Amino acid sequence: MPTTRPQPTIVLVRPQMGENIGAAARGMWNFGLDRMRLVAPRDGWPNPKAVTMASGAGWLLDEATLHADTAAAVGDCSCVFATTARQRGLTKPVFSPERAMAMASDKIAAGERVAVLFGPERTGLENHDIARANAVISVPVNPDFASLNLAQCVLLTGYEWHRQTDTVAQHRIKMGKSDWATGQEVEHLAQHYENRLQEAGFFVPSEKAQGMKINLRNLWSRMHLTRSDVQMLHGIMRQMVRGKPRSG
Repeated sequence: MPTTRPQPTIVLVRPQMGENIGAAARGMWNFGLDRMRLVAPRDGWPNPKAVTMASGAGWLLDEATLHADTAAAVGDCSCVFATTARQRGLTKPVFSPERAMAMASDKIAAGERVAVLFGPERTGLENHDIARANAVISVPVNPDFASLNLAQCVLLTGYEWHRQTDTVAQHRIKMGKSDWATGQEVEHLAQHYENRLQEAGFFVPSEKAQGMKINLRNLWSRMHLTRSDVQMLHGIMRQMVRGKPRSG
């Protein structure tokens, strides 16, 4: 099931809990990432708890490769990012996840291999791990509580990768069982209400009637109605005009 889509490799360095490895795999596959490398997992490998947490991404764990140390895990990569929330006293360029994944996309498109390092849950990456990275990814989180769960950090990085490589709709409306109403249908609805309200003596005083009618038309145009909406509003007005509830 692995894809051939170009992508960064996710490297979990000395992960402690199988559950977090599985959750990380699930987060990776949420955004189309399927290349995981593991460096010296504390509880050994394979780990049945990881499979349970991975849910439908369990196959990704079957494809994960095991490495003795960080150097071995990134030996074939020309660009390595290290994720960390703390200052480590090392001189490194620091990027946001968004910027880092944009750079990763460019490098991978140019034929380079890119890896992203994630440290163990309790301590994060050590300096000797970060020293092997070309740059650092730092998530702009609450400075009073900067600790991210391993799977959360992987998920966030995967999301930013997805944004760089796929068209992500910034806004959309999920339609139900109706299409949008046409201008003609909305005009007919507006005329229906205007006529019935005119008969009911709503547009008074007369000198304000035209402005009231314009405001009513403007209300309909702001509502962005569906055909079902229009039909329902016609029905509401017809029932109100009848002046009595329908039996049954």
